[in-house]
Amino acid sequence: MSPKSRLYTLVKAWKNKPFQEVHDACGATWLGLSSQALEEHQSWSKRQVISHEPIFNCKGTKLTGSLFRPLLASSDMQLLRLFMEGLDSISYWYRSGRFIPGILPIPTHAISSSAYIDALSDLILNSRLPVGLVVLGMQSLPEPHLADSCKEGLLRMRRLGVLIHLMNFCGNTEQLHWVEEMQMEGIHLDMKHFREQKPSQDIFPTLRHSAYSPIQIYASNVGLVKDLENASDWEIDHCYGGLMMSPISRHQMLQINDSRIAKAIFSLHPHQHLNPNGDK
Repeated sequence: MSPKSRLYTLVKAWKNKPFQEVHDACGATWLGLSSQALEEHQSWSKRQVISHEPIFNCKGTKLTGSLFRPLLASSDMQLLRLFMEGLDSISYWYRSGRFIPGILPIPTHAISSSAYIDALSDLILNSRLPVGLVVLGMQSLPEPHLADSCKEGLLRMRRLGVLIHLMNFCGNTEQLHWVEEMQMEGIHLDMKHFREQKPSQDIFPTLRHSAYSPIQIYASNVGLVKDLENASDWEIDHCYGGLMMSPISRHQMLQINDSRIAKAIFSLHPHQHLNPNGDK
């Protein structure tokens, strides 16, 4: 084997090295971190799985984050393994010189569980990521009897420097109360839901003029040009979905050229002037 090929082998092995520091952080087998699960994680992380959905600003001129989609439908036994994989991807981008915030969706019952919060805290602490790169996506509001424990879980995450987002925001009073009380940094509107029924126009001023820091508004499931037009009309800050870019691997995320994606997205916007025949 030539020196060049040996160097290639070493670099490739280092690049694919799994996230080792958390192996001793939370070994409770009931949470899904058995030795078999860890071996599966190491094998799984070596593959370039198509699981990261890029998030852009509304005009498509800048990559602003990533949504780790496998966590949206994870089982309890998969949750910590997938959360570990999400953190590993954020670390991979960070080590490569890209500051890409990663949104890691977590089911509400896990946020309400002190055992899960203990494990998630250990994983986050061992990742040694800067504040602002790890975003916890709260998938729904908790049942009334879990409200206090859920708030405690969110506060513990906040003390670690984790940002808090509310997924599937529809603008009802209870959601607004949670957003304001927990001082969440972001909300996500499902554009499929709002195609027929637009959100109340007084929601956005209420959120943007909060007593706390201005909240960031995300448009999810942007699949039609009309969705993009609505997002622009409502002055939404970030967009993601099939029209923006399909999910990609964590390595492909590093290859996104902001100017190139902007050019592609701008081509979808209607021109300001129409010809006499009405063609765009």
